[in-house]
Amino acid sequence: MLSRVAERMYWFGRYVERIENTARLISVNTNLVLDLPHVKYIWGSLLSITGYEKQFFERFSVEDERNIIKFLLDDDSCSIMMSVRMARENARTTREIMPNEAWEKINRLYLYLQKNIQKGVKRDGRHQLLKDITAQCQELNGYLAGCMSADEAWAFMKIGSDLERADMTTRILDVGCLNLLNTEHPEIREQETILWMNVLQSLTAYQMYRQHVDDTVNGEDVAAFLLLDEKFPRSVAHCLYDVNEAFRSLPNHEMPLKNITQTQRNISHADIPKLLGGPGLHKFIDDLQSDMASIHGDIAATWFGYDN
Repeated sequence: MLSRVAERMYWFGRYVERIENTARLISVNTNLVLDLPHVKYIWGSLLSITGYEKQFFERFSVEDERNIIKFLLDDDSCSIMMSVRMARENARTTREIMPNEAWEKINRLYLYLQKNIQKGVKRDGRHQLLKDITAQCQELNGYLAGCMSADEAWAFMKIGSDLERADMTTRILDVGCLNLLNTEHPEIREQETILWMNVLQSLTAYQMYRQHVDDTVNGEDVAAFLLLDEKFPRSVAHCLYDVNEAFRSLPNHEMPLKNITQTQRNISHADIPKLLGGPGLHKFIDDLQSDMASIHGDIAATWFGYDN
């Protein structure tokens, strides 16, 4: 496989996962505002999760709901619409190794958003728009899982998707921790259960959490579930396991495999109760995100022909 084709499949997987994750975040935070109407900085947490604070303030001076939603839906550099464009372009240039219907589905999503993206700025049209985006991403992923050969192209797409998913899980968990540690807004601690439920719902993890944890929703169990549970598809441990397996199916995998194995070992040794006693979990997640950035760099250097 040509390195440029491998890279496009990798980024196709990342962008499709990013589209769905961002849609889920906006949807859940819209609902959270109804539960916590007195907490004024909920919308700003979306910028913290996505890491787009700098880009946002280059375009907007006011951090309010309308500006943040407009930015995350249709900004030229970092938004759902931008991710759809990039996923579509990567699919277009690799159509010969993907099922034809996969291109048709991502193109259909692109055309749908071109016509309807502005409906999400106001709350009355936002729910349906985000529901449609999520459903079309799931349809595309389900189709690829059922109809695409598990070859090298699939492996690179899977690596991209799982790394993006693990990264988003850590970001959502991190913002939950930082909100509780925020001394400027101590009122959020009174709503700790609602906040942790929101963390689970952002990852569609609430029902699976309730099946596996025989206790009320609390920070220690939520953090352990989202970091360590090897059976839940959106947990960091599960995502990194899948990436590890995909690495093993590819040639010249020694360097990235060594790095991800060490990262998996670090996660498995995490003492969640001790980390939650202060800013320790935030530091642990920061280190974990740095490790995943390093894994991305190993992938670029090993298979894409450049050191990223």
